[in-house]
Amino acid sequence: MENMKLLLISNSTNAGEEYLKYPIANIAEHLKGVTEVLFVPYAAVTFSYDEYERKVQNRFNEIGIKVRSVHREKNPAKAVREAQAICVGGGNTFALTKKMQQQGLMTAILRKVKQGTPYVGWSAGSNVCCPTICTTNDMPIVEPESFKAIGAVKFQINPHYLDANPEGHAGETREQRIEEYIEANPRRYVVGLREGCMLRLMDGKLELIGSRPMRIFKRGKAAYEVNAGDDLSFLM
Repeated sequence: MENMKLLLISNSTNAGEEYLKYPIANIAEHLKGVTEVLFVPYAAVTFSYDEYERKVQNRFNEIGIKVRSVHREKNPAKAVREAQAICVGGGNTFALTKKMQQQGLMTAILRKVKQGTPYVGWSAGSNVCCPTICTTNDMPIVEPESFKAIGAVKFQINPHYLDANPEGHAGETREQRIEEYIEANPRRYVVGLREGCMLRLMDGKLELIGSRPMRIFKRGKAAYEVNAGDDLSFLM
């Protein structure tokens, strides 16, 4: 993990703000020296990949980086191998995973990030950096080959982590669902990454960025909180 440069963002947009506005300064810092990113738009379901590429480009114009979407490439895995940096957008994690598996992108991206190529993901794009997509909040609207994902980190992320249980809602809370996961997968840590927060891995060091704490789940331990600046080496 020494070489890896990962920026894993919980959500693209904070309530009432413009798309990708709050994390753009962190993205710019993470992609310092990069002039073009290869973008994976496959989490888009209700709008086109072209639209998604345009939407991200509009924000990346502010930091002087060109966005090239992998859906335009004849050989997507080759495009990954040649990329200066890789960005994977949010949307439906199952749609994203299915298409990435079909194109051999999970393996290609893992090899590439191990060589030190910067990676930025938000929401579903953070989820697919984990060993599996089993801690997504999304509906399985399509069936991927498996739940296996890139596996660049050893822990699972639950993006958009919420403590709240809406009034009158009698179903499971997010915490209860994650507790089911760790019961079935006792060796795995799960991090509840709240909105407006992100994890950055750089020079072998993992750090939490954001003003809200992150919730840690592991079987046999009571769930607990960590804050920006805390030692997260146990997740490595």
